[in-house]
Amino acid sequence: MLFLFVILLFSSCTRTLGYGVLFWSSEDPQIPSGTVLRVYIRSNINRVWVAGVPREFRTDETTINRFEVPIAHLELVGSRRRAAERAEVFAPYALMYAETLQDRLPIRENPDNVSRLVYRLREGEVIKILNPVAGQVVIGASGEPLPGQWFRVLTQDGTVGYCFSYRLRLFEHAGGPMVMVRHEQHEIEDPYLDRILSRIWSPESYGVMINSRRINLEELSQHWHFDPGQDTGTARIRTRDVDLTFPHTHIRPTGTRTWRFEGTSLQMNLRSENVLVVQFNEPGGILRTLTFVALPSRVENIIQQETSRREAQFRNIFRHGPVFTSSNFGTLTVQENGRFTWTGNMLLIPQVVPASALGSGTIENRLFLSTPMTQHYSGAFTMHFDGIGGARFPVNFMYTLDAHGLRIEHAPQTSMDGFTVARRASSPLIIYFFRTERPGVTDAFDFSDTFNLFDSVEDTAQDFLP
Repeated sequence: MLFLFVILLFSSCTRTLGYGVLFWSSEDPQIPSGTVLRVYIRSNINRVWVAGVPREFRTDETTINRFEVPIAHLELVGSRRRAAERAEVFAPYALMYAETLQDRLPIRENPDNVSRLVYRLREGEVIKILNPVAGQVVIGASGEPLPGQWFRVLTQDGTVGYCFSYRLRLFEHAGGPMVMVRHEQHEIEDPYLDRILSRIWSPESYGVMINSRRINLEELSQHWHFDPGQDTGTARIRTRDVDLTFPHTHIRPTGTRTWRFEGTSLQMNLRSENVLVVQFNEPGGILRTLTFVALPSRVENIIQQETSRREAQFRNIFRHGPVFTSSNFGTLTVQENGRFTWTGNMLLIPQVVPASALGSGTIENRLFLSTPMTQHYSGAFTMHFDGIGGARFPVNFMYTLDAHGLRIEHAPQTSMDGFTVARRASSPLIIYFFRTERPGVTDAFDFSDTFNLFDSVEDTAQDFLP
């Protein structure tokens, strides 16, 4: 208070800076948040405002009529009229505060549970509710939206951010000391745990896909992950064969970079900066260990990049045609929307194309080539042939484009390792299509005439490989 005494002694006629709205109630004097205050001085050194005490909050005429307000607890608006308008907007939540029910509950930069962390609350810590905001739906461990809403909030030390109300206890406070149960503070600084809670942990297989640059969108789009539950109080493991939840009260350290989730069998160990191992007891008591990784980019961004790569490959094929013809194997027409029609391919039925497949379908550039295969082909795709009753028949091909047309080679299931064409068939079928600018126009010579569909063409095919 020495700062305030000196100011009052030497600046009793200080000119007013303007008027502001109190965001956090004052204990002494007892002034509720939402009150309009006259502001005299701002001290950046002491990080306080000096504001006037409204007459209705003075206990007697001898009471000091100015007091210090932490800078973050008051918003300087300007004129008395503008301050009154700001207070009116703030009024519905002026007396509303919240107590956190969970250790390490995050306050985020935006109303989104994957947004950057700006503050982490301790159990029992009180924050000021500023106003409700529209934000991302928060999904609980059951897969259903959690009850609650996003609020813009203020911490006592002045941090402003967004917090979801599911793990908050809201209450009203009209000034003076806050009467509430204060929980014992167990929390200590734990930078490793903060690192875990601030990142998204995906299955180890996601990291393998990214490192190998072979993205399986069917797996990636499942958004399998490990969520410690810092927003909800419930950890969740969701993978191809596991979907378990672990309601917990605290995350306690048990050793060097190891923690347990109180009230559950779940434990975790940070093996390295980007590798997290979790252990838990499955129903029946069997101990299970899973590994998760922190990806260099959000899954949504990786999906978008892979989708763009596939679209670029398809556009390249489409622009190179869109009509390709072979005297032995018919006419392949590629459409801009990803569909195709293939007429005159009777020689491929049923060894390559199922007899019940129709002559149309979609092309999906979802396949990858092993390193040896990249010496001969630039890519691979799946032709999903339409069938009666909505059936689809996938047939895989490697392909390459040149100045004259499109060369494809059938990649049967024996050639595949997952989504990668790992090897050539023992008797490879190679078809060369000449590009045609108009449907029905074909070139006089077709390389496919030199290949016998049902005999081994290994030696002949090699003559046409780069």
